[in-house]
Amino acid sequence: MTSATVADLQIASAASDRQPATARASGAWTVRNIDLLERRIDRLNWPARGEVVVDMTAVAAFDTAGAWVLHRTSQRLHARGVEVRVEALRPEFAALARLVDTRVPGIRHDLRPSRLRLLARTGMKAWQDLRNTGAFLAFVGESFTILLRSLAQPRRIRWRAILHNVQIAGFEALPITGLLSFLMGIVIAYQGADQLQRFGANIFVADLVGIAMLRELSPLLTAIIVAGRSGSAYTAQIGTMKVTEEIDALRTVGVVPQELLVVPKMVALILVLPLLTVYTDVTGVLGGMLMAKVQLGLSFHVFLDRLDEAIVMSTFLTGISKAPVFATIIALVGCYRGFETAGSADSVGTQTTLSVVQAIFLVIVTDAVFSIVFNRLDL
Repeated sequence: MTSATVADLQIASAASDRQPATARASGAWTVRNIDLLERRIDRLNWPARGEVVVDMTAVAAFDTAGAWVLHRTSQRLHARGVEVRVEALRPEFAALARLVDTRVPGIRHDLRPSRLRLLARTGMKAWQDLRNTGAFLAFVGESFTILLRSLAQPRRIRWRAILHNVQIAGFEALPITGLLSFLMGIVIAYQGADQLQRFGANIFVADLVGIAMLRELSPLLTAIIVAGRSGSAYTAQIGTMKVTEEIDALRTVGVVPQELLVVPKMVALILVLPLLTVYTDVTGVLGGMLMAKVQLGLSFHVFLDRLDEAIVMSTFLTGISKAPVFATIIALVGCYRGFETAGSADSVGTQTTLSVVQAIFLVIVTDAVFSIVFNRLDL
């Protein structure tokens, strides 16, 4: 082997025809040694067929030029019918090699079938959805791993980014969430008043508004608004960074994109969504109380007295406990869709639409699961 400052690649013959040949790389695969490395590779006696394992254990340095040489060599051997398998490449070097592989056009096969039957299309769509689900779960696991690592090492937490997202997703969302919750309280009270008047049960409008808003509608309505407002913004921001290659630049300088872009958004949303839910609880009850006064002639004092009797702590906590789960879903779906953006600005719009639709769908499904669980627990 040569010294660590000079790049080298030596190939050893296979022990038998069934075993692959081994090429051992060493030194610094950098732009400074690129000329020497290319000449060394060109002089090697590569096998005519079979498989070659490139052992990168002894590579001390690796930059874009080295990644390009590795990619080009692999493509040349692949075109001759020789499969190349790279092993023992350091994680930071492997990330750079994958980046070059995705950016440099490789061997592409045109496998577009002329016509697919319905069953084949259904199978392909199901398989694609299954792969997307697996990729999303992998993204969720990676994000939580980075979050736990940040909590274990508080100095890694980016407090400024978290506070910025708290302002954007929380404070600036107060007007729209408060207004819609207030109007929802008015609608519930108005619809319920007509039915309750027939039975002389005007006082129970407080039960209707209080339980409906605190237990179900406030957390659900707040989550839907935040998904449409903040979740789409997360996708658009990360998607634009992906198109302009800012994500690749972060990886190149050694910054983990999830640590900078995902964790602060998720932590901020987990903090603000319960607070927004409490806020919409109050505005929703105020809207119902106002409509009860106008429609039924029920005074504020009587309404609040009945509300105090109708609402127990478990009703309030049931709604609040949903908020952190909804926040996690919205943040992860929004960020994941942003990282899935590729190609052009048109992809940003497509992924933003998918982000809102999938986040709202998952929030409603999760709310249904919560309802079943709380019903079984008699809460």
